[in-house]
Amino acid sequence: MRRQSKQLHIGNVLVGGDAPVSVQSMTKTDTHNIEATVRQIKELEDAGCEIIRLAVLDEEAAVALHEIKRQVSIPIVADIHFDYRLAIQAIKSGVDALRLNPGNIGSNDRVEAVIREAKPREIPIRIGVNAGSLPKDLADQDMPLHEKMSVAALRHVKILEDLDFDLIKVSLKASDVLTTVKAYETIAKQIPYPLHIGITEAGTEYCGVVRSSAGLGILLNEGIGDTMRVSLTADPLKEVKAAYEILDALNIRSRKAKLISCPTCGRTQANVFRLAKEMEEALETVYKPIKVAVMGCAVNGPGEAKDADIGVACGKGMGILFKHGVEFATVKEDEIIPRMLEEIERL
Repeated sequence: MRRQSKQLHIGNVLVGGDAPVSVQSMTKTDTHNIEATVRQIKELEDAGCEIIRLAVLDEEAAVALHEIKRQVSIPIVADIHFDYRLAIQAIKSGVDALRLNPGNIGSNDRVEAVIREAKPREIPIRIGVNAGSLPKDLADQDMPLHEKMSVAALRHVKILEDLDFDLIKVSLKASDVLTTVKAYETIAKQIPYPLHIGITEAGTEYCGVVRSSAGLGILLNEGIGDTMRVSLTADPLKEVKAAYEILDALNIRSRKAKLISCPTCGRTQANVFRLAKEMEEALETVYKPIKVAVMGCAVNGPGEAKDADIGVACGKGMGILFKHGVEFATVKEDEIIPRMLEEIERL
């Protein structure tokens, strides 16, 4: 059952409550470079990214957010560290949310200055705790790391609550999967705010997707998580694709057609690797909630994939096409993909 949390507006995207789990990414361009940053955001939006975060290193970057915001459609989150003045400038530039730890920007009057700008504009603040950057007094304490992370987050939350500010979103990330899972499980019981989930420093594309899938899969299956980012040392488009694959695998949210395919075996007499890859690429722009199967043989293909809306069971130089397990055509191997795509258009 989904954990119930306070619902926030990040621009035009609802986060928390009964809203769908939203997919986020972060630009990997220099925010000063407005043209490159806008181009990457639009590419991510086309891929399904719903919220985008930008690094704000200095005043020039904070000012650039205004023009970037003007040219894009999805909500922008300004990523701020230490300098409260950058947060204020980002707000004035029109951002939809902040990623800011109030305990890291100095005296209370600095935090109050940010809240004075954020509160009337209803701009949420995401508190982001990372396992590798805990306060020294917590880092030195003898307690499990996930508990230290939770305590650190609660400290930041209290600062904002004491200022009568509750437009709060929280993340607690570690590179270790189980530490991250335990941290979120702990904080989920202690606060009513939506949770942004992710595995930080997850790694390059292959390892990062595996680690993120393991950790986020556990949390989402437990009903924890209102918005998510798959953090990869890779093109951010791959982050968005991986996030939707995780949500789809758990039957939480489906954005486009789903491909299933068998691993092949000694019975296989067609180039299933090629066929599956071609079909996967073709389905990238098919935004229909359908299941497509590419199976390696006719022995059990239609049976194992009988729940597919359309599929193929391959033979020697040919393929048997079926819908929901019922065969309807036999075609040559080089005609399999074109014919299946024709049928998909009709579905």
